[in-house]
Amino acid sequence: MARVTSGLENLLREPPAWAAKARLGLLSHPASVGPGLAHARDLVARRFPGQLRILFSPQHGFLGEKQDNMIASADFADPVLKLPVVSLYGPRLSPPAEALAEVDVILADLMDVGTRVYTFAATLAKVMEAAAPLDKKVVVLDRPNPIGGAAVEGNLLRPEWASIVGPFPLPMRHGFSLGELARYYNVTQDINCDLEVIPAGNWRRRDYFDATGLPWVLPSPNLPTLEAAIVYPGQVLLEGTNLSEGRGTTRPFELFGAPFLEPGRILDLLQPSELPGVILRTACFEPTFHKWAGELCRGFQLHVTDRQAFKPYYTTLTLLAAIHQLYPEQFAWRLPPYEYETVRLPIDLLTGDDLIRRGLENGLTVPELEAAWQDDLNRFLEVRREFLIYGE
Repeated sequence: MARVTSGLENLLREPPAWAAKARLGLLSHPASVGPGLAHARDLVARRFPGQLRILFSPQHGFLGEKQDNMIASADFADPVLKLPVVSLYGPRLSPPAEALAEVDVILADLMDVGTRVYTFAATLAKVMEAAAPLDKKVVVLDRPNPIGGAAVEGNLLRPEWASIVGPFPLPMRHGFSLGELARYYNVTQDINCDLEVIPAGNWRRRDYFDATGLPWVLPSPNLPTLEAAIVYPGQVLLEGTNLSEGRGTTRPFELFGAPFLEPGRILDLLQPSELPGVILRTACFEPTFHKWAGELCRGFQLHVTDRQAFKPYYTTLTLLAAIHQLYPEQFAWRLPPYEYETVRLPIDLLTGDDLIRRGLENGLTVPELEAAWQDDLNRFLEVRREFLIYGE
């Protein structure tokens, strides 16, 4: 198989005609790396001398140092290139017009993880929305979806539940690369931005990141490994509960628990066949920060044994259903604020539909919930085909 290359690498090797004189902005984060693990900021500045004018940063900051949600990143001056860094996560979620006035083209090079609630795609959508009326071009330097681009799972977000963790209808695990997702948003949401995608080279959409040969650089502080990204489309739901999702440990999202959980009781309630492709290994941990910091939490580590059979969203919903049933007095949904929302429940923003929470509260099984959203998902799969770039 030919070597997989990123859209960044392909831009640098064969720049399009518009790159000759365009004033450039760059939306990136620490995982925006090219050959030799050099950062996109340095590579673009070297390849296009004097053309890079401004840098934009998404959630977790340009330096990737902000641990949790609702920790705003301030604007600052990049000490290396002496360029302004404009934060797009905090009180401001969209690029200001005065920043866009400085550029002709905004390059977007972000490592996404194939999950609707991961905010980088929402930030890109806001850049596209701001760029469209100003006739600014947006160019996505695409990268492989690290959890593969073949599997799709979950209910579609309903528009009334839109937020920064899901601006538009999409299932939780969407199976798009970021470039494909930008194409989908641009057309289906009538953004009509001047959008171009420079594809990753030689990526087969069924391949996970460890098959690409590209180096893994953590895209956010609590996704340190590919294993964490694989379980994330389900385990991220724990952010909407009082269960620890493993923040404050070295295996966030793979580990989860709480002081009141009894792993044996949970395993007794579940049938192994209910959760294909994963083993729940009983585990204990003390988070060093975040929920239950310094307290002994009992729970599990998710060990994925069969990626093709494993359904992350289904798995975590099944676990939540069991925990809700066993611990009605101790388990709780997290209260706002969450991701700059102060009224709506975080779990409803995460699932994109309060019917999921209500179903769990009313004792519906996860297969029943899945059956209820299947028609919407089938319609999405039909529409999705138009925007795919990569084959098998």
